[in-house]
Order: sequence, then C-alpha cells, then structure tokens
Amino acid sequence: MKVNVGSLDKTLRVVVGVVLLVLTATQTIGLWGLIGVVPLLTGLFNFCPLYTLFGIKTCKVK
Repeated sequence: MKVNVGSLDKTLRVVVGVVLLVLTATQTIGLWGLIGVVPLLTGLFNFCPLYTLFGIKTCKVK
C-alpha cells in the first residue's frame, strides 16, 4: 500500500470518523454512523483504495 492521503486529508478523515462513531455510541444518530470506521481507518493508514482507483493523491510526492 502506497501512501496517497495527505496530512490535511488525514486529519479531516480522522475527525469525521471519530465524530460519527461518538454520535453513534451516544445514540444521537442511528447505526449508519458506524460508517465512520471507514474514514477513520483510511486516515490512520494514510491509504484510500478509492483514491488508487481514480489516480488521486493528496500527499506530497517524494
């Protein structure tokens, strides 16, 4: 897996993922909030499979 998620993108993904999971845990939103696992994991691993399919990179090229 090559890194294809930049620092701003990573931060936004982790924040959105955590917020969705917290809202689900507090029963503010329904179980659909578990979808927050996806942005959380893609942010933590710096890799997004959809970015690979579309040839997108938000990280700086080395």
